[in-house]
Amino acid sequence: MLKVGLVGMGYWGPNLARVLNQSPKCEFVAACDLNPRNLDKITRQYPTVVGYRDFDAFLQSDVQAVVIATPISTHYELAKAALLAGKHVFVEKPIADAGSKARKLVELANKTQHTLFVGHTFIYSPPVIKVKQLIDSGDLGDIHYVSLSRVNLGLYQSDVDVVWDLAVHDVSILLYWLGEKPIRGAAFGRACVQSEKRDVAFLWLEFPSGIIAHNEISWLSPQKMRRTCVVGSKRMVVYDDMDSAEKVKVYDRGVNVKEPSNFGEFQLTYRMGDMYAPYLENAEPLLREIEHFVACCEQGVIPTTSGEFGAQVVETLEMVNRTDVASWNTSTMSSVGAQL
Repeated sequence: MLKVGLVGMGYWGPNLARVLNQSPKCEFVAACDLNPRNLDKITRQYPTVVGYRDFDAFLQSDVQAVVIATPISTHYELAKAALLAGKHVFVEKPIADAGSKARKLVELANKTQHTLFVGHTFIYSPPVIKVKQLIDSGDLGDIHYVSLSRVNLGLYQSDVDVVWDLAVHDVSILLYWLGEKPIRGAAFGRACVQSEKRDVAFLWLEFPSGIIAHNEISWLSPQKMRRTCVVGSKRMVVYDDMDSAEKVKVYDRGVNVKEPSNFGEFQLTYRMGDMYAPYLENAEPLLREIEHFVACCEQGVIPTTSGEFGAQVVETLEMVNRTDVASWNTSTMSSVGAQL
């Protein structure tokens, strides 16, 4: 059984500790954190877990795989050290704070022949998987555009702005659904509360297939909303993560072009068909994600959210961060790679 160690017991670490302990697929054997209070809390909760304050000592233990849940700025150095120590690596999203660093980690993982996995948890949620199936099956027809909203009052982050905190989720979902990465994009945002950190932003992306996407993100909204609309030529889908009863709804609606019987006749008809909510599997995304990581380590399978996937997410964020709407036509992805 794969022996796994966890680094980082802050906001997200305890959730990872819970599923590592819960899963029958791996053995949660070690934890590492600089804060003795955080470390003591974890080792008290899980008595069989050995605690380390020194990362080098942690790497010298018998852990075979390392899960990293630390601040983004530390991801690169910790993941690099773990790979060089011969460990498989799971690093929370984003994989790094720069595309160049992400690429170096991908190269190192390939060189050492170890799994590099990025924790984009939404990719493992039943609603996101269902929408992916609907797109791939052709049930929606040709995809025209995708509109995504992820807003709430907080939580403000100390180390990143709203793009790196929230858009990372929606960009990863778009890349997963569409199977391609954007050729150009732009972001327009504003720092409303803190003078140098954007807390609201609007992203625009265009993909090689011609699909366009719009992403609204904010830490400064009166309501929490996580809503996505995918519009195809045959059907439309609304994925509302705040709807506990029917998270995914498929609408048989659209606009059809009617062949004119005489010159000048209005040629559009509106289709207002039924709506249905497809069955969604009852599965915890985080547990499914961890168990996929374990399977990849043991079987040599390429992860759904591989290091390559994570690098493309970071490269997309960098692209929109260096581009505003006024320079939309000059920003391309040609310098950072091809399609997925």
